[in-house]
Amino acid sequence: MKLQIPNALTIGRIILVPIFVIAFYIPGFLGDLIPFFIFVLASFTDFLDGLLARLYKEESKLGELLDPIADKIIVAAALVLLVMSGTISKYEVIAAIIILTREILISGLREFLAKSQISMPVTGLAKFKTFIQMFSISLLLTGESGNKIINFHDYNAHTIGIILLWLSAFLTLYTGYDYVKKGIDHAVE
Repeated sequence: MKLQIPNALTIGRIILVPIFVIAFYIPGFLGDLIPFFIFVLASFTDFLDGLLARLYKEESKLGELLDPIADKIIVAAALVLLVMSGTISKYEVIAAIIILTREILISGLREFLAKSQISMPVTGLAKFKTFIQMFSISLLLTGESGNKIINFHDYNAHTIGIILLWLSAFLTLYTGYDYVKKGIDHAVE
């Protein structure tokens, strides 16, 4: 069986997770730069694998299974590491918990609905939420070096990352509600 490019990108994203975790513990500037670039690369391959699958009509059951898993693993790993390092702290942890809870809840809901052959297509707002989420996590991964890597002039990369994390948490609640409502409506029927 030939491994399709979209599936190879998805599998590559899963393989990047342990490398990402190890790189997170490298001290200093490289310890900020490498995880940042790995996460950005993983985020880009998430966009690219879906685009290529649709463009070349290479959508597959394997991709359908692995793609959301790969996304959730890299996001969960990044959020856990950022909380453990204190980059996300105090009340900010609530935003991370909201994001992780929604990811788990929607995964279970999709599995439940798939048994009834009901699909839950990703909305435009959910895609925007994912972009904001990935962007905020990327900024937070830059750590102390954030302002050297990304020049925001008078703004702190960490502060912008936290603001965007909260925005993605609110979008997560909104889009998650829509999915849960559809799932409950189906379950009640």
